[in-house]
Amino acid sequence: LRDLSSFRQSKHFKADDGGNGSGSQRHGADGEVLEIPVAVGTVVTDAESGHIYDMCRSGQKAVVSSGGKGGRGNKQFAGPTRQTPRFAEKGTRGEATALDLQLKLLADVALVGMPNAGKSSLLSRITRAHPKSADYPFTTTEPVLGTVERDGRQLVVADVPGLIKGAAEGVGLGHEFLAHVERTKLLVHVVEVLPVDGSDPKDNFQAVEHEIVSYDPAVAGLQRIVALSKCDLVDDREMKRVSESLATGSENEVSVRATSSATGLGLKQLVDAMFKSVTEGSKGRAPEVLEPAQYKLYTPAEGRELNVSRESPGVFRIGGKGVEALVERFDLENREALDYLEQKLKRLGVIEMLEREGFKSGDEICIGGAGFELWV
Repeated sequence: LRDLSSFRQSKHFKADDGGNGSGSQRHGADGEVLEIPVAVGTVVTDAESGHIYDMCRSGQKAVVSSGGKGGRGNKQFAGPTRQTPRFAEKGTRGEATALDLQLKLLADVALVGMPNAGKSSLLSRITRAHPKSADYPFTTTEPVLGTVERDGRQLVVADVPGLIKGAAEGVGLGHEFLAHVERTKLLVHVVEVLPVDGSDPKDNFQAVEHEIVSYDPAVAGLQRIVALSKCDLVDDREMKRVSESLATGSENEVSVRATSSATGLGLKQLVDAMFKSVTEGSKGRAPEVLEPAQYKLYTPAEGRELNVSRESPGVFRIGGKGVEALVERFDLENREALDYLEQKLKRLGVIEMLEREGFKSGDEICIGGAGFELWV
């Protein structure tokens, strides 16, 4: 996918069930694997466990939910005392997982700045991208990518929508915008030399820088170039005054470039500086290793914990994933199945644990959503 817009309409996904077993020892077919495509750069977070899958390369796959295990047929329970069992296991339910999807663009350069600072116009002039632009705030409502090519090299440039005060706390589209600058190597901060709303360029510059620092200090440490936009609207004296105020108003050393998307002023020099900054920033560093998608690991010991509690006189509850999954597999209305289950509980040590809590034969046992009388 190119983006995650399709998930606005489709938010629930369910894999097909496996088939039922039948006579002559035939088992049911496995359910088909459900694969959900996402855009490269998508970070998938398990809302419950916090487990993260970083889908940063084309072709990566991550298992986010596993299907249940199939049940065994009656033949599996045959023995010397039960040669023709009249019960079989049920299949267990598959996992249900709530996931949060966030797309973080894979770009070399991110254009940031206040709304209507001229980022879209700048992107359209230096790349092949064609974002819509007009003379009103929030023209761009989602990030746009473009590419700059020079001497056999290519830079991917992202126009990150305009930031406003409070963006780091989620005001406006907040984190949805700021998340896109995390993967970039260079920030080009576009500042309007003569803001249409009469605001001060230096105040606008510092407001956006504050939001970036508040969002993630690591992002704030990225290299910066300040592109002073729409310089065709002012004279050289005013352009120099604003440039100097921005250079001295930053905590970090920044390079200020005067530009105009209308006349082409300074665009070649800006692109040269972008290539130089990205290239020099990569020197001396080990090649970037993109973290592969992570997978959940299941171990045989998982779910073996057991706990027994007395809920009321004559009523006991047994907890633990393993024992709950065991009970889920059998029809408790089937006497043979119930006898088999009671034998399993004895071997697991559950009866001994119950007796320590005051259990007596015939008391009610609750496991998961099931309840039955246990006679031992």
